[in-house]
Amino acid sequence: MGSISKSVPEIRKHLCSLPQRPDEIDRLKHYPVNLMQQEEEAALQLAQKINYIIANCSTPAMMLQEIAQLLGVTFKVDCCCLVTAHKEVTGREEFIANWCPKEYLNSSPDEIFSLEQLDLPVVQCAAEPTIEDIATIQNSLKIGCQQLPIPIKSVLAITTRFADKKNGVINLIKSQVYDWSDSEKYLLRSLESVCAIALEQVAQAQLIASQQQYIKTCGKHQNLIKQLTILGRSNLEINQMLQVAIASTAEALEADRGLIILLKYTDPLFRNLRKKQIPKAKATVIGEWSRQPGDFYLDKQDSQDYSYWLCDCGISRRAFTAESGKPVIINDTGDRRKDTSTIAQAFILEKLPAMLLMRLENQGKILGFLALQQTQPRYWETAEINMVEMVCAQLSNAIIQTQTLRQVQMLVDERTSQLQRSLDVQAKLYERTKQYVEQLRELNQLKDEFLSNMSDRLRYPLTNMRMALRMLRQPGRSPEQQTRYLDILEEECTKEINLINDLLTLQKLDTHQEPPQFATLDLNSRIQEISASFEKKLLEKALNISYELPEASLQLQTELESFDRILQELLTNAVKFSERDTIIQLEARHQLIQQVDRVIIKVTNVGHGISEAEATYIFDAFRRGRGRWTPGTGLGLALVKSLVQHLSGEIAVESTSIEDTDLSKICFTLNLPQFSDQDQTYSESD
Repeated sequence: MGSISKSVPEIRKHLCSLPQRPDEIDRLKHYPVNLMQQEEEAALQLAQKINYIIANCSTPAMMLQEIAQLLGVTFKVDCCCLVTAHKEVTGREEFIANWCPKEYLNSSPDEIFSLEQLDLPVVQCAAEPTIEDIATIQNSLKIGCQQLPIPIKSVLAITTRFADKKNGVINLIKSQVYDWSDSEKYLLRSLESVCAIALEQVAQAQLIASQQQYIKTCGKHQNLIKQLTILGRSNLEINQMLQVAIASTAEALEADRGLIILLKYTDPLFRNLRKKQIPKAKATVIGEWSRQPGDFYLDKQDSQDYSYWLCDCGISRRAFTAESGKPVIINDTGDRRKDTSTIAQAFILEKLPAMLLMRLENQGKILGFLALQQTQPRYWETAEINMVEMVCAQLSNAIIQTQTLRQVQMLVDERTSQLQRSLDVQAKLYERTKQYVEQLRELNQLKDEFLSNMSDRLRYPLTNMRMALRMLRQPGRSPEQQTRYLDILEEECTKEINLINDLLTLQKLDTHQEPPQFATLDLNSRIQEISASFEKKLLEKALNISYELPEASLQLQTELESFDRILQELLTNAVKFSERDTIIQLEARHQLIQQVDRVIIKVTNVGHGISEAEATYIFDAFRRGRGRWTPGTGLGLALVKSLVQHLSGEIAVESTSIEDTDLSKICFTLNLPQFSDQDQTYSESD
């Protein structure tokens, strides 16, 4: 059993002085010839086993682990630790292979490894060490034995060399004080060269892995450059392009999160400020990418978290005043203490404490920042910083080009819009002038027809009145004849007064609206009373009236005089334009429309239909019939419309053809709001 681990941070430990190696002559005296032969055979067999392991193991980690186990079992030690010593060659951390018996792996001793607690020398070297070897062995014990589950009482160590360069250390460890024999030292020295081959193979594997990683990184960087070049030629909107760019950059450089921040200056004279002076500018995050968005979540519903003032963020101020092309790198709290003010919430430094921040700059104008964040401290290599600088330069150029193109496009659009507006104004003026000419022509025609119509309607009653007066002046008129002519005078005078009153009422309703005086009336009774006054006219044309009224009579809040006039005019119109021997229908009901109580009254008659064109002006003054000027004032429906509007109601007309005839059903629908007593009181108070 064994374990493989990476090196731990260096901890200062005391290493006891190593015994000096005896000279060659004295050493030979201690080894009889037969003992030497046995030791050489044992060393040869063990070297063959190690060579077999080197040749057949699939991975360097497994190879070192099996060698450590073989050495540990052979030397009967409590732990065997192999540590590489070629960090300066590969640039990688030391590689460690530890082996311990099962009983130590399953135990949890209270002792913690510490050389300072030992009074006796615990480390002996199998070969005469140099000062450099001593430092190498000391470092291997610090990084390789820190997590051992056994107390370290005795160590036999040797540094391995390949091509006259040290490449590792072999440590044989016992948990009890032990005096290493010359045979053990000789055997370990004999295995040094073959173990050096194994450790060198690990070094070469690490070097190959490092080169492969470098090639992979270069490929990522080249791919990033290619993506940014394609993006610069694309038709993406600038914010979309920056979003794709930060995603590609952060992913290629293996960052946990990336941000693009743009500055919007409020001071137009910021270029004239001193170099170290911070202008007033709003910084806004417009591009973001996270490797694990759920872990770095920031509530985007609060847009203030994604924007901040430049002067309020110390890290941004440092990047703003840094030398061109020099990033601000933060890896620990000490770096962060340089910023005395609050750091913007957009950086989420509590979750991503390590950061590289570089500004976007073009021709001395700082456009914003590019930020790459990590959950752990990171050493940024020069090639990576150069790559970030190149990305910032490309993004800065893209932003400036986009802004310039946008300004040019805005100028072109503005000029085009001005020209189009000028053409539109000229076209509208021409059309308006044409309309004015047409309206003046129509108004002139209407004026002539109105004067002609009004003169006829005023002259006709006056003519009848003059004729009646002449007849009254003739001698010998009987009392019956005198009464008849006086009735004519009174009737024509009434017509003249009604015409003038209708004109005055229309003018009053159009120019000055007085609040209606509401009162309550019984709708069923009122409809029947008003329709009864038309009995004589109904008989003259053989017309009948049918009623469709609610069983429980409706109580209507309205102005009595206006309501009576409206219903009278609607019935007058129905009688006048109904065909003989037809029926006039009167319908009333209550209805709730848009949470407002309303009373709907319909007056329907059968006659010649009303076209859509006629329906548009049927409620205009002095117009009636089917779209042509006819004798008569035509004030009835115009007065109805004005009175309905006075009561805050609505009126509409609908003409529906009757099959197999040239007649239609003409329906006038009156929609009046039903006011409450409070509304009535309020209106009366007004």
